Amino acid sequence: MSDERGPRDRLWQVAARQRGYFTAADALAAGYSYQAQRFHRQRGNWLRVDRAVYRFREYLDLPSEDTDQFVRWSIWSRDRAVVSHTSALAVHDLGIANPAEIHLTVPPGFRQQNSAVVLHRARLTDEDVQRHSGFQVTTPLRAVLETAAAGMDQDIVDSAAGELLARGMVSRRRLLHAAQEMGARTELAVERALRAEAE
Repeated sequence: MSDERGPRDRLWQVAARQRGYFTAADALAAGYSYQAQRFHRQRGNWLRVDRAVYRFREYLDLPSEDTDQFVRWSIWSRDRAVVSHTSALAVHDLGIANPAEIHLTVPPGFRQQNSAVVLHRARLTDEDVQRHSGFQVTTPLRAVLETAAAGMDQDIVDSAAGELLARGMVSRRRLLHAAQEMGARTELAVERALRAEAE
């Protein structure tokens, strides 16, 4: 059965799952030649966000979400970046994290760079990652552990671990065991957080 939708409908369907963002490759697959893409950029129908990353202009008129920026970075990384560390804590609304920087975990061989993000290299398992609307994010437990492992402010670790426990998302024993598996620095920060939570 042939697809009777036009290029715009096909591209819109892709972009709608990504808060209006899409790539030049998405546009090409939807039926826009490079010449047609240039036309839409020049007319202001598509807003250039980054090299070969665009957004439909109409999305500027829609209510934005705090997580829109993460969708953009997911597309930039070709879905290889996972929102992590304090950025993941903010997505999960855990503790007092309000990061000025965007933290992403990427595979060890990832080569792209951008000064607007902080890249951490690690191999994440399926158990470490959750799918969010248009991007991937580390789980609440993993977000607490990697924040502790990175030596970030102890108050942030304390508040996030406290909320993780208060919400019943993990037991104290599981949290401490997972911290031990990540190394001495993580274990120490989590032990401090557990002491603070018990006071």
